[in-house]
Amino acid sequence: MKYRTFPKTGEQISLLGFGTLRLPVEKTTEAVKINETEAIKMIRSAIDRGVNYVDTAYNYHGGTSEVVLGKALKDGYREKVFLADKMPAFLLKEDDDREKFFNEQLKRLDVDYIDMYLVHSITALGWEKKVLRYNVLDFMKKKKDEGKIKHIGFSFHDEFEMFKTVIEAFPWDFCQIQLNYMDADFQAGVKGLKYAGSKNIPVVIMEPLKGGKLTDVLPPSIEEFWAKAPIKRTPAEWAMRWVADFPEVLTILSGMTAMEHVDGNIRILSDAEPNSLTKAEHEIIKNVADEYNKLIKFSCTACKYCSPCPSKIDIPTVIGLYNNWYLYQQSPKVKDDYEMWIPPKFGPSACITCKTCEEKCPQHLPVSDIMKLAAEIFEPK
Repeated sequence: MKYRTFPKTGEQISLLGFGTLRLPVEKTTEAVKINETEAIKMIRSAIDRGVNYVDTAYNYHGGTSEVVLGKALKDGYREKVFLADKMPAFLLKEDDDREKFFNEQLKRLDVDYIDMYLVHSITALGWEKKVLRYNVLDFMKKKKDEGKIKHIGFSFHDEFEMFKTVIEAFPWDFCQIQLNYMDADFQAGVKGLKYAGSKNIPVVIMEPLKGGKLTDVLPPSIEEFWAKAPIKRTPAEWAMRWVADFPEVLTILSGMTAMEHVDGNIRILSDAEPNSLTKAEHEIIKNVADEYNKLIKFSCTACKYCSPCPSKIDIPTVIGLYNNWYLYQQSPKVKDDYEMWIPPKFGPSACITCKTCEEKCPQHLPVSDIMKLAAEIFEPK
């Protein structure tokens, strides 16, 4: 495993970080819940092989991600990692909520302190109405002074100019942005990565595979691009190495669902060095990104921040199927998938255009409009 240096302390952080947004799940008659046995096995296996950065959040898997991660860090594993968690500022309704959420997180994780604590999912609206209004930064500084937090950061989902505003507002220890070769100019993007680096603020990367969209099922035209590449790599390897090529990157979070993801990511990032991709390799990746951007209608990462929907629509799945309809040339198999995964009562036509989801969406997608478009394809009258 490769490691990168945390500038302010000299601590060594693994280039691969374990994200717990997409832990393996199992279905019961009552609910879908994390498969604890498999999740703990995966997390500990990654740590045993050198991964020392693990990330969770208050709302992941309805809060059970924190609980499962806490269990995984028993038996001496807590001391081996930098534990990252996030203040759910978007849920704050009064000052007392800050303490309530933070104490609940410590309890769920069953720890005394959190190494890397972030303000979760900052947007321009949330910055003013939540972070500043409820003095979140003062609260986090107080917790740091008390030894309950080691390093203060933020995760970000808005435009570059807002990113600059946030960076300049506080002496951050680190930050976290979405970045992959398709989103190089999206939100903070590469420009934000470089700007943070210029301020000596290390950057944690989320969505390097765009929620698996860059690896799961490839359109024929994308397969052709990779097949023509002089160096043979998996799509995941191309995507991960593109991110790892930036020296400003501290660690790359991967939301791993199966042990094969752990194995593959460790293999890929065991020898990934900054500034190692050639000009020709960058050109290949750019061509693939251009082709993807021609095919994909709406850039959803399936983060599920839009959930739960008041109408019980599985919004990320519907958007994914809508995108697949165009990615795979309107294949009837996509409609088969739709019928398999979307219950008739909870299809896109059930959307009441309340736009609650749009207020939460980190990608700022016009979800209600997409639901109407999807209904026209999958629910013809």
